[in-house]
Amino acid sequence: MYKVNLSDDIYFLGINDRRTSLFENLWPLPYGVTYNSYLIVDEKVCLIDTVDRKFTDDYFEKLDDILGERVVDYVVVNHVEPDHSGSLSAIREKYPNITIVGNKKTFPMIENFYGITEDILTVADGDELDLGKHKLNFYTIPMVHWPESMVTFESTENILFSNDAFGSFGALDGGVFDDEVNLSFYEEEAMRYFTNIVGKYCPHTARALVKLESLDIKMIAPSHGLIWRSHIAYIVEKYQQWSSYTTEKGVVILVGSMYGNTEKMADAIGRQMAVRGIKNIRTYDPSKTHVSNIISDVFKYKGLIAGSCAYNNEMFPTLENVLKEIQHKGIKDHLLGVFGSYSWNGGGVKNLEKFAEQIKWEIINPSVEEKGALKKDKYEEAKALANSMADKLNELFD
Repeated sequence: MYKVNLSDDIYFLGINDRRTSLFENLWPLPYGVTYNSYLIVDEKVCLIDTVDRKFTDDYFEKLDDILGERVVDYVVVNHVEPDHSGSLSAIREKYPNITIVGNKKTFPMIENFYGITEDILTVADGDELDLGKHKLNFYTIPMVHWPESMVTFESTENILFSNDAFGSFGALDGGVFDDEVNLSFYEEEAMRYFTNIVGKYCPHTARALVKLESLDIKMIAPSHGLIWRSHIAYIVEKYQQWSSYTTEKGVVILVGSMYGNTEKMADAIGRQMAVRGIKNIRTYDPSKTHVSNIISDVFKYKGLIAGSCAYNNEMFPTLENVLKEIQHKGIKDHLLGVFGSYSWNGGGVKNLEKFAEQIKWEIINPSVEEKGALKKDKYEEAKALANSMADKLNELFD
């Protein structure tokens, strides 16, 4: 069994999961995911988190291969979510004298999930755990993305065990460290992970980044995805950008269409924006594209133009679901345009305008609504909507 060392006596115990279809039974995993645990072998032996319980047997094989007859003295629980702590009960059975390390919000959750109340060590911000050569310090990062979330900093090698922060979707197909892979793939999956898992709590993430900025970090070891050792500034900058709602020049066009009339309006808008020099245009049909991919691009690009046909006097249902998720994530400071069509009674545009009132983004143009098939006058209005968005984007980014 191959070993992956972060240093001479710190080991990566990651498990690839290419079989699970949905993370949290919600987010698609076309490229899989990893569950990362770490092992420090010192005068005292310490685990940093565990793995999903589906992989406990494989996890124990890795542990036994490294430790032999030695036992684990501590397990640090940075996060109680079961994809991190799922093997905790089995770990206690394997090592009956182990001490569980967490903060004051950790242990009520552990009791609720696993019924464990004994052999625990409660730590607070800045507290140190001495393993011998290695010293661990703990820092809470509440709501990134659970109330009890914390990180562990190992001050001998300067490794930040960062929990869900700086993680990504995607199994590790050989490369474990950031300098062993093509980062363009992992940036997309890291952004999709951030925007959908952590993104609702951007202000908390921003505060966590400030809290940790004084640490001399040489390596970031998250609970999912790559270990960062050569591009730390890169991923930290990405988190600063994403958590502050900093956007790029571009637009997402969302279209809920039954028979293609609303989609023709979307195509007209997209074409005119391209003529006006907007290169990043992403048009999505939410009946086909999963919301996680759409949310990621909404975070990324400044503009959103949403179009809906009327469906039972309402907005098209799959579009409505995406817009509810956008509101739920609390995404801020975007530009918004609205269009749509109807056959005999309205509802699509009317409800899009309600969304606009609720989300309080900047409206760049009056709504455009067609009755039936797209006709010349509404085609020109759709182009005017596109021009308004292009004008604003060019003004902001050029």
